[in-house]
Amino acid sequence: MDGLDYKTAIDHLSKDNKFKPYIDKIELPHRSPSSDIYSGLISSIVSQQLSVKVASTIHGRFIGLFQTEYPHAKELLNLTDIEMRSVGLSGQKTKYVRNVALFFQENNLFVKDWDILSNNEIISLLTEIKGVGKWTVQMILMFVLKRPDVFPVLDLGIQHGMIEIYNLKQEKKELHLKMESLSKKWQPHRTVACLYLWAVKDVL
Repeated sequence: MDGLDYKTAIDHLSKDNKFKPYIDKIELPHRSPSSDIYSGLISSIVSQQLSVKVASTIHGRFIGLFQTEYPHAKELLNLTDIEMRSVGLSGQKTKYVRNVALFFQENNLFVKDWDILSNNEIISLLTEIKGVGKWTVQMILMFVLKRPDVFPVLDLGIQHGMIEIYNLKQEKKELHLKMESLSKKWQPHRTVACLYLWAVKDVL
């Protein structure tokens, strides 16, 4: 994830005495940079609710439908339901990837200057697309735009990591509020904090 200041983030996060032992144990995995917001959203929808292996297989087949192995909106919108279903997409996912292509095309978002928009503005804009939720956009903010202070409080991996580190007993909304409160000490480096939280299960 090029673009994040890991050293500064780790120095800051290590001031949290309960978090530091996990930081010391965890080696963050290498992540291949995603290319752009549009294809990132398409990839996310294709991969939702699937194992990593199955998601990779279906995404590979889907990308294979395109001459340049890139899902250009015009080409995608010309595909039939039968073609998209043939590579393993459900009927719902077929609709959702079309929604993304149409939204980007109609709103001319392929040339959008995303850098001038705040995280919340991007979330508000992209969740207008049926099939794209807040969590999906937060993943785009983290892994495509490399925004340094994203905290997806509803992510189960983030929740489990914080429950383990801080021995949290709260549930549902109370848990979310406690997580938000604890995460404030990590600002403005919560994206890197989340990378560690996702990896906590690997060092238990």
